[in-house]
This record gives sequence, C-alpha cells and structure tokens, in this order.
Amino acid sequence: MSTAFALLPDFALILLGYALRRWMALGDHFWTGLEKLVYFVLFPALLFNAITKTPLSFSALPLIGVGAAAMIGAMLLGLLARPLFPLSPISFASQFQCAFRFNSYIGLAIAAKLHGATGIAAMGLLAGAMVPLANFSAVWMLARHRETSVWRELARNPLFLATFGALVWNLAGLNVPLPVGQFLGRLGEAAIALGLLAVGAALKLRGTLGTNGRSAAAYFLAVKLLAMPLIALLMARWMGLRGVHFDVALAFAALPTASSAYILAQRMGGDGARVAWLISAGTLLSMVTVPAWLTFVKG
Repeated sequence: MSTAFALLPDFALILLGYALRRWMALGDHFWTGLEKLVYFVLFPALLFNAITKTPLSFSALPLIGVGAAAMIGAMLLGLLARPLFPLSPISFASQFQCAFRFNSYIGLAIAAKLHGATGIAAMGLLAGAMVPLANFSAVWMLARHRETSVWRELARNPLFLATFGALVWNLAGLNVPLPVGQFLGRLGEAAIALGLLAVGAALKLRGTLGTNGRSAAAYFLAVKLLAMPLIALLMARWMGLRGVHFDVALAFAALPTASSAYILAQRMGGDGARVAWLISAGTLLSMVTVPAWLTFVKG
C-alpha cells in the first residue's frame, strides 16, 4: 500500500489536468502549447541532466533486455487481435500500437518517485532504447496506408535525441558546466508536474466503440496493462534484476500508451478515435494497475 500512496500525488496531477482542461477556459491553444513545451524542452532537459550525472556501465544491458523482451512479447500478443476480432485493416493497424507503446511522462514521474535521479536515469535509458523499436513497429504496421520514414520519426523525437546525446556526452567523459547543469535542473523540476497535467488534459473518453470494438479494446488493454508487465516480471526475475533496475523494468512495462500513438494514427489516416479512447482508458486504468504491480512484487 505504501507504493500506491507514494504514486497518488502523480496520478492526482493527471486527474487535475483533466479537470482543468474542462473547467477552465484556457483554450486548446494553451494545452497544445504546454504539451509542446514539455515534449520539446522540459523532458529532454530532465533526461539529459539525469543521464549525464549517472555513471554508466554494462549493468544496464539486462535492463534493456528485459524491456525489449516485454515489448516484443506484447507485440506478438497484439498481432493475435487480427484473427481474433473482426477489425478493418486500418483500425487494427492503428490499435496495434496500443499493445506496446508507453507514456514516458508517467514513467519518468514514477521512476523519480521511487528512486530519485537514479530512477530517472534508468528509466531514461530504457525508454530511449525502446523508442526506435516502438516507433518502427507502429509506423511499419501503418505504412501500407501511407508512405513515411521511421528514421524521420526518430530524428524528430526529442526524448530519443536527448537520451542519445546524453549517452554520447557521458561516455565521452565530459562534464556539464555547473551553470548549465543548474539551468537544466530548473527545467527538469517543472517537467514532471507539467507533463502529468498535459497527460490528463489529453484524456478523451467520448465516442462509441461498437460491439466488436469493445471486445478488441478490452484485449489491447489487457495486453498492455497485464500481459506486458507480467512478461517483464518473469524476465526480470530470470535475468536477476535487482533494486532500481527491477522496479524500473516493471514500471516501464506497466505504463499506459502514450498520446503519440493517437498523433501517429491521425497523421497516417488511421482510426484515431479508437486509439484516443484506448489511450485515455488505459491511462485511467493504470492508476490502479501500476501501483498494484509495484505493490505486489514488493509485498
């Protein structure tokens, strides 16, 4: 129960963001601008600052291996939805990504709450390493409907770029000048709170899924919130992960789908309405499932 209570303030920020979006007449432009600020400035600063301050070693490889195994397992389970449910090809391709894509904002907030800067660095490394795999798989599934470039998607992902740049900086043995570190630290302090508010503001639960849509949605949610963390738990124990890396691997696998899945579906002419519903429902359900997973393994 201590883990659940520890995460309560972070999930409360998500609910506050949802309420503010609907109760305060700030305008869509405000929330769009806030999301861009968090995505392109605040979270990259948080990641870069945390990773450059953390000594790197080969001990992080098992963590990345567990994350990759959990994601690939969720992808394979997601593929089973095609023969199981009568979804159109474009609707399946859109919802498929909801089986494995992850919300880095929530992940970094959880890692920070559990293990501070060390947790942020570990989650940043894992999320950064998984971004290419997640983006490639999502874009590949939708690519039959529109021409696009996976590498262009990665080149425009600031979280991936910040992680890659921080790794290069760290491995080169360079030090971040004190004023620069303090500047990045100030930006990072604002990242988590504003990022969670933006997650809440983006929640959308309106619209109908239809009979077939409801069963498929339940399946994708079960894969993301139950099957993927179970795979991570089994792999983490098999590979002997302990402490920070064990907690981060499990939390990463249990994260709900990121709003970028909706953006990708919309941009590529997919079923954006159902993806938006899955993201929102998964985010709300994760307020129960994430603390449950972390409490279960610690109990």
